[in-house]
Amino acid sequence: MKITNTQLSEKQSQELALLIKEEAKKLGFQQIGITDTDLSEHIDVYQNWLDNDFHADLDYMDKHGAKRWTAEQLIPGTLRVLSVRMDYMSDPESPMELLKQSDKAYISRYSLGRDYHKLVRSRLKKLIQFIKEIAQNYEFRAFVDSAPVLERAFAQKSGLGWFGKNTMIINKKAGSWFFLGEVFTDLPLPLDTPHESEHCGRCTACLDICPTQAFVGPHILDSRRCISYLTIELKGSIPEELRSKMGNRIFGCDDCQLICPWNRFSKQTPEDDFSPRHQLNDTKLIDLFNWDEETFLSKTEGSAIRRAGYESWLRNIAVALGNANSNESIISALKSKLDYPSAIVQEHIKWALKQHDIKLLK
Repeated sequence: MKITNTQLSEKQSQELALLIKEEAKKLGFQQIGITDTDLSEHIDVYQNWLDNDFHADLDYMDKHGAKRWTAEQLIPGTLRVLSVRMDYMSDPESPMELLKQSDKAYISRYSLGRDYHKLVRSRLKKLIQFIKEIAQNYEFRAFVDSAPVLERAFAQKSGLGWFGKNTMIINKKAGSWFFLGEVFTDLPLPLDTPHESEHCGRCTACLDICPTQAFVGPHILDSRRCISYLTIELKGSIPEELRSKMGNRIFGCDDCQLICPWNRFSKQTPEDDFSPRHQLNDTKLIDLFNWDEETFLSKTEGSAIRRAGYESWLRNIAVALGNANSNESIISALKSKLDYPSAIVQEHIKWALKQHDIKLLK
């Protein structure tokens, strides 16, 4: 089957869509949907979120204006968006128990293995190459958190799931443990049916469990209180009133997904690259706190964890050690880095020691 942009009939378009979906599954995507570029129903919701400063200091969420919801402005000529999802949960057992072990580090499940941006993008490029061999003279651009794209809105419109109350896209057969990616194209493929219905019902488990009460209400997250923002994006001091609520979460937070009833349908990923590296799914806080910067850079090579940077890594672990059950090993570990040349790190270590009733000379 070979077509050009002057020959594509309705029948060819439908056949090509089927071929694309078959190839996407061969490439490791669990699902792919096709939608148009109209996100008008999402604009007001997103703008209100920005107007309330719920995006904290994430200026990139605001600076691109209408490009974020107008695909044609981002990539002129775009007619369709191919939205894909790829499962990433590497351990079928719930890690909820890890949150109860105060001496262990909790790291968000999405970041335990290889950086998903690289893997998903490389698979999307292979999908594009496959399509180009059939449909010539069409344009394609792949995105994985790499441009101002309302990816969850496209996922919902293309039928991948509905917006859960925790703002995640939830799929009836797969829960929410999956990554999203998009391909923008001028190829006029047939549209899939949007996922219009919501299946959260009266359940508010995700809102109720949030350690820092970051949800203003259903579907509204205040990033300024979100542990994922505090431990990954925030580069300054973590608000003191939130530190004790963070427990042992040192990079991201999964509570609103761990508690979601729909995630009982999630499936273990077949991708070896998403398997935990360096036993980060079961490691003592002290061991990670003892990493020097060279070790941090080495152990996080090719990992999303490196995004936080070493200073924030120490800051986050210091808070977690402050929340841990007190013992001499923890106190000794905290004291060992009191002279670390960072005012931010020193501030959080001193706070942590104070939680263990250790008074320092001024």
